[in-house]
Amino acid sequence: MIEVEAHNLLQSFLRSRRVSVETSPGKASWPHYLTMARLVARALRLGRSALIQTGVAPVSHHHSYRFSYLIPVLIWSEPALIVAPQWLLTELQQEEIPQLFDSQALDSHLDKSIIRGEVWPAESNFDGVLLTTPEEWLSDRLGGEGRFPANIPTIIDGVDDLEAWTRQQLTACIQPQDWTQLLQQLPQHTDIIRSAKILLTQAIFQRPANPYHCHLLDQHEQGILEQFYHDLFEVEASAIAGVNDSLTPEYRERWSQFWHQWQAEEQLRWVKVNRHQGTFSLYCSPANVSSSLSEIWPHQPVVLIGGALDLEKTAPTYRQLVGLEEITCVKFSPDRNSQLIQLYLPSGLPLPNTPKFQGALIEEIRGLLSIGASIEGLTVLLIEDTPLRTQIGAVFAGELGSRVQVETTKVDGRGILVAGWEFWRQHQGILPPPHLLAIATLPLPSLEHPLVAGRVGYYKQNHLDWFRLYLLPTALNELQRAVAPVRDSQGIVALFDSRVLHRSYGEQVLAALSPMARIDYLDTTWLSR
Repeated sequence: MIEVEAHNLLQSFLRSRRVSVETSPGKASWPHYLTMARLVARALRLGRSALIQTGVAPVSHHHSYRFSYLIPVLIWSEPALIVAPQWLLTELQQEEIPQLFDSQALDSHLDKSIIRGEVWPAESNFDGVLLTTPEEWLSDRLGGEGRFPANIPTIIDGVDDLEAWTRQQLTACIQPQDWTQLLQQLPQHTDIIRSAKILLTQAIFQRPANPYHCHLLDQHEQGILEQFYHDLFEVEASAIAGVNDSLTPEYRERWSQFWHQWQAEEQLRWVKVNRHQGTFSLYCSPANVSSSLSEIWPHQPVVLIGGALDLEKTAPTYRQLVGLEEITCVKFSPDRNSQLIQLYLPSGLPLPNTPKFQGALIEEIRGLLSIGASIEGLTVLLIEDTPLRTQIGAVFAGELGSRVQVETTKVDGRGILVAGWEFWRQHQGILPPPHLLAIATLPLPSLEHPLVAGRVGYYKQNHLDWFRLYLLPTALNELQRAVAPVRDSQGIVALFDSRVLHRSYGEQVLAALSPMARIDYLDTTWLSR
């Protein structure tokens, strides 16, 4: 069976690379290569979908679980599809796949063609592997474009971001330049277009500014848009024909797509505002993507691979989020020997939403930095609140000079990086693994953000537990991804959010950080190791 062949070939390859299931000198070992390879091979042979949590972030510096699905796919007798982000496809083509084909241990076993593209090859007998991006694959599946045939076994890597990918594909947008093009292409309707644009501008810019530069459209603003669309496109059949004939296909499709999305149920209708330029962009995006995704899973067997998707093995919350029925689920935990972190979780700190928190946070960070002042290695301070991040950056830059940098990748070996969660997520793959990661507060989405409030409103309207199904899973996923590089260096995580100690969900936060050794006082031996 393919499971046996994949197991034997991967084992030979790992031994030849001196990355076996036993500990290898000079490099951390991931103990689940062979198990995962058999699971993927079984999914290919039976045509059954599977969900695998590797416990390893795709950007991990020391582990490439991707060998575990590449070998089964490359020895599979039929065609296959690999879906992964652009950067990951590049790594596959430039690093992992060449290593496999250059290996003497796999000589003569791998002869499958591998191509990268946005459409399935035209030749009818293609039995190779096609690499494509989530944007292309989801665009095809959600839009029924027919660029990829059904029933092709599909490996999707990095599904931690599947919900975000899908929401992006299902979001329709009208940019400022689209109004300009509409005026140029429909001069006979200038009055209708300008009137709607002026009314919208007045209504939107009367709203108070917020740090997120966006807000949900209220009923008045939605009414202006609906009246505009009615006056321009729906007044009478002759007007519809005239408008459609005058618009170029690109802009006809753009406005049609936007209005189609607008009329769908359970939509977030919102606007992003650029007050400096006096412009705005309109958006429609689904509050929930599970219903859309549930329609595409029956069309092909899929193996979905993510790092940390759910605390439970069967991933019930994640599967509900992405519309997955009961499927084979496997969860690998980080290896305690090679990926254990030291967790400093002090007790007695003020809660984050109290006035005393900022001063206590600065003192705690100062104590950590002073103890580890002579230690080589990157220190990262994760602070989401923008004013607080700026202030802490200024405080410690005044004390420690140019070692302290705010949201930049240009940091030296003993640098201190002050960053928000999004910056760290986007750049942690190109920065060295930190020996110390200090976290000010849990990455719970803020209810002050209009889009977060909109999604919470959706859960409330449907009588769903918005904290358990949305806020907490989002925070735990973000937390585990942020901590993953620290596991590579077996470093220290300092968490200053005392809600972990006083809220019922604290145990889930600690479970997400496992394996770890926890302490509530500053142990100088940790930082001097």
